[in-house]
Amino acid sequence: MKLAYRGFDKSGKPVSATIEANDQALAVDDLRRKGLYVTEIVEELVAGHRANSAAGQKSGSVRGRAGNRLRHLAMFSRQLHVLVHSGTPLAHALNAIERQTENPAWRGVIGSLRKRVEDGSSLSAAMDDHPGFFDPVCRSLVAAGESSGAMAGMLERLSALARKQLQLRNTILGAMVYPALLMCVGLVVMVTMLIFVVPRFAGMFTTLAVPLPPTTKMLLVLSDVLRGWWWAGLVVLVAGGVAGKIWFTSARGIRWLQGVALATPKVGKLARNLVSARIARLMGVLLQSQVPLIEARTLTGKAAGNGRYSDLIERAQDAVSRGESMSVGFEGSDLINASMYEAIRHGEESGQVGPMLLHVADFLDEENEVLVRSLTSLIEPLILLWMGVVVGFIAISMFLPLFDLTAATQGGAQ
Repeated sequence: MKLAYRGFDKSGKPVSATIEANDQALAVDDLRRKGLYVTEIVEELVAGHRANSAAGQKSGSVRGRAGNRLRHLAMFSRQLHVLVHSGTPLAHALNAIERQTENPAWRGVIGSLRKRVEDGSSLSAAMDDHPGFFDPVCRSLVAAGESSGAMAGMLERLSALARKQLQLRNTILGAMVYPALLMCVGLVVMVTMLIFVVPRFAGMFTTLAVPLPPTTKMLLVLSDVLRGWWWAGLVVLVAGGVAGKIWFTSARGIRWLQGVALATPKVGKLARNLVSARIARLMGVLLQSQVPLIEARTLTGKAAGNGRYSDLIERAQDAVSRGESMSVGFEGSDLINASMYEAIRHGEESGQVGPMLLHVADFLDEENEVLVRSLTSLIEPLILLWMGVVVGFIAISMFLPLFDLTAATQGGAQ
């Protein structure tokens, strides 16, 4: 059958053409041997229909299961590595994993992989049908394992990569739980005081005809607005949330947010280290897995998760296409630290770029854990201080007229 494909050649230039082959997996293998990295391949006659269908499946999969993807992938690759390493045929291994999987959606995905493999397709080709679960890096590692005959080793590397990413994600989320809880408690306390406590003081002030300071008047007005126009506040909150979600999920909003994160003190260093560690680990694993350099750079740029770093990797790719070393593209950039740049440069000289990048990634991961803990220890007292200032301001503003009344009464009695 005639297949239409898109991809990149050895110099990094995009290419698109057609090829005659009996199977998509055979076509991809043939194109790889010619030095091409394939990003999309479909039957030519129904290319448009399949592309739209795949895009719909992809977006649905990502929206519904992105939160559990890493956990599923880490467990799946680990189980499959153990079974394949012990000599279990791939189809039987997938069948065993499918039977013991509890999540219905994930069990359906593994069942689909098993059926495709039983029909003669490669595992990487079967994974192409589920891009929401298996990202390009995962599929490229599996394809490299299939072409080299070292599937068990590749699955072990994939499992280690997924577990490391999952561990980092859990570390960051776990560190932010307590500060987020403090913020929620502070907001609830403030709103509760304005809605239920301040109105009681307002009635007392009216009865006593006490002159009110500006801060007390401001709180009374804010309390009246919250109680009388709460629905307007709710509408504004929902509209702001929807608008914020649309903005921060757009390409422009994401890039702006990434720029703010990189420029913020403390947070910027952590953001740079997190993305640098991700890039170093991804590229290190891909290069150690004998994935071609051009393919490794392309995959790393797509999986970087930050547009500025994707541009940096593209700059390194342009340097290689001009006949220069990859480290030239990273030279002088403030996005990566000196240790990562030196690791790339010395790795190119010794032919050990992959191992050097993995060592740097391990070092950055350890440093990131320290940075996350220090940032959390800095945020928590700031939130507590903010809560104390807000609650204290409300309390003082409410009691200040009573203090003035008491002082006036005592002065009159004298």
